[in-house]
Amino acid sequence: MFDFWTGAEDLPVYGFLLRAAIVYVYVFVMVKILGQRSMGTISPLDFIFGVIIGDIIGEPLSSGDIPLGGPFAAAALIAGLHLGLTLVALRTPRFRRIIEDEPLVLIKHGKIDHKELKKAKVTMESLLMDMRLRGASDLTEVDYAVLEGNGQISVIKKSENQSLTPKDMLQTPPPKGYPTVLIQDGRIIHANLKQVGTINWLKEQLRKRGIRNHTEVFLLTMDEGGQIYFSKK
Repeated sequence: MFDFWTGAEDLPVYGFLLRAAIVYVYVFVMVKILGQRSMGTISPLDFIFGVIIGDIIGEPLSSGDIPLGGPFAAAALIAGLHLGLTLVALRTPRFRRIIEDEPLVLIKHGKIDHKELKKAKVTMESLLMDMRLRGASDLTEVDYAVLEGNGQISVIKKSENQSLTPKDMLQTPPPKGYPTVLIQDGRIIHANLKQVGTINWLKEQLRKRGIRNHTEVFLLTMDEGGQIYFSKK
């Protein structure tokens, strides 16, 4: 009856399906406990954790004769160690330097640091590619280029090559802030609408834009400056 958990050589198809569902929920809960990580800012420690967990949890999904208890316990131990290292790193700056890579300055005041390039194992071709991807193909405009701990290169241009801001032009534009979703896929988000207006106000905004019913709207948002964006279905 519990072959899906203990494992069996002739595990039926429904046993694999149950295993997949259990593993998915287990990993989902584990990720929620460990906290969110952006794929663009994943650290080497997070990468190692993901590879190990994937290897431990993935094998029982392909081999029906392996019990789930052992891999789940091992995955929980690895997750606990990872969470412990993360918490210690947050509270202990000295320990943080051991498990997290410090930024490396590859270009300083417009000059390429060949020693840092060699230390970071970054080729000139790779550096030039990253410069182009960040809109800094002209190296004469670059003041600093820093290899961050997540492996990405950030670029700081020289002051005379940076884009003008409203502050530079002595202007004060209205704030935009975080946009609030009021209608999504034809449904009114009443919890968000209460923060900015009433249902009658929303209907009036739709009428001004030629919309007769909110079900015609795919997305409607409003930022803190009162700017409304909408897209019809």
